This record gives sequence, structure tokens and C-alpha cells, in this order.
Amino acid sequence: MATVSLESLGAFDFTQSANGFVVERAVTERYSDPQRHEDTVYIDNPVKENRMKWVTREKAKVDRIACPWLIKKFVDKNPEFLFAPPETIPQVVKDTGATAYDAKGVELTHYKENGEERVSFDAIIKKYRLTDSALLELAKIVRGADAKIPNPPPESAGLEAVAHGFRNLAKDDFDNMRLQFPTYDALYKYCQLKAEGTQKLEYNVAQPAP
Repeated sequence: MATVSLESLGAFDFTQSANGFVVERAVTERYSDPQRHEDTVYIDNPVKENRMKWVTREKAKVDRIACPWLIKKFVDKNPEFLFAPPETIPQVVKDTGATAYDAKGVELTHYKENGEERVSFDAIIKKYRLTDSALLELAKIVRGADAKIPNPPPESAGLEAVAHGFRNLAKDDFDNMRLQFPTYDALYKYCQLKAEGTQKLEYNVAQPAP
């Protein structure tokens, strides 16, 4: 067992520890509760490695779960995710050097394009110049589940519904990621098949007027 200061957490690879998420929760809880003054956490067998940190608002539902999936799959293969109360995010960024997303006043958040709202998932795709056709199709679904847009894809309502369910089933945001990531894997595969012309929705889809 090793003792480390919160300030040095960035030097460790928590994926090597069976208690990895526990460490990340300890960081989140410190910012969530100003009455907590603990400045050390315990981890097993720390392994030094510089990992990129990403922080967003706690109590995630759609966009703030979709973005970690996107980051891990297409942007950063070994990310460290943090969740914090909205008002503490600037301080978390200052303390940890994390990249903030889906938060007020940051680059990777909702924006307007041609008068229509785009979500943080879109902002990350744009920032990192991702052009995968299935991913762009998935972005439409995420957008429709997290923003008011004209003619959202029918899949968006289903995604929003399951996101509500998972948020209430999950123990915390890290558990929510664990539960929801397979949903995004499945939706991404569906979008790949849709792009190939071999898959489409068969039921409960509004048909165009004759």
C-alpha cells in the first residue's frame, strides 16, 4: 500500500490498481464536499505515467457519458476521467491540468452551427478532426438526445431514455460510464451497418407521407 498526495495523482496509472475508480472518486469527492480536508489517498502498486486528464460536470446523463466513450475510443487511449460540481471545474483544471468538456466557458462544449445547437460530442469531433462516417452518424443521435434540434433521429429518443435509466441505476458517474459504454459500442456498430446500407430501423419509425 502506498500513500500519495492528491497533488501528485497525475503521476500514477490507476488502471494498474484494482481500486482505480476508488482513487478517482476520492478526487471527485474532495471537490464535491468543501468540508473534506483529506489530502492523501491510498492506492495499491502505483505505476508512474503521465496520463491526460479530462473533467466534466458530475451526474452525467447523455453527452457527458458519450464524450468519455468518444475520447477513449478515438482521441486518448489511456485517459483519466474526473467528475466535479460545475462551480469547481475551473479549480480542478488549475490543480490537475485536466481538459474540461461539457462545462460553462470551455472550448469543448455546446455551440451553434448554422443556427442549430451542437453538443460537446460534436465539439470534440470538430476539435480533433474526426471524419469516420459511422461516428458522424452517431453524433446526430447523441445531438438529438441532448439538445433541441429540428428533426432529431428516431434513435435519439431511445438513447435519452436509456441514459435516464442508467443514471438512476448507477452508483456514481464512473459506474454510469461502465454501464453505458456498451450502449455506445452497439450504437456505433449499428451506425457502421447503417452507413453500409445493411441495417435500418424497422419498427416505430415515422414513414414519409405518400
